[in-house]
Amino acid sequence: MMRILPGDLDDPRVIGLLDIHLKSAREETAPGSAHALDLTGLRASGIRLWTIWEDETLLGVGALKRLSPEHGEIKSMHTAQSMRGRGAGSAMLRHIIETARASGMSRLSLETGSWDYFQPARALYRSHGFVECPPFGDYVLDPNSVFMTLEL
Repeated sequence: MMRILPGDLDDPRVIGLLDIHLKSAREETAPGSAHALDLTGLRASGIRLWTIWEDETLLGVGALKRLSPEHGEIKSMHTAQSMRGRGAGSAMLRHIIETARASGMSRLSLETGSWDYFQPARALYRSHGFVECPPFGDYVLDPNSVFMTLEL
């Protein structure tokens, strides 16, 4: 049974998965177009991180950044390669959506890559109702980025 817990940024297993996420995002995106947060970014105020586990196995991570009282951004969604296809990403995404809604947000947005590597992520977000949108927050139009949003 999967369980979602607050993320512990001092846990070496969490740090390791986040390092893989950051490295792969940078390897699979044009220079200057990777927007994944590092540990310092995830420790910033206004960001909440969760981990998803099955027993003692870390399946994935996901974070929510508050952009304004009404608007949040999904950050650092990543499922361990060997754990993909088991529903962990959907469970984490549902958790983030529910948390945003319960926090009074009426809109949830995200940025992901436009390259083929990110196609499964875009499909996951679409399956939960996200649609493409213009850049939001501090983002600018970038052919290497896809911006998506969900009205809550």
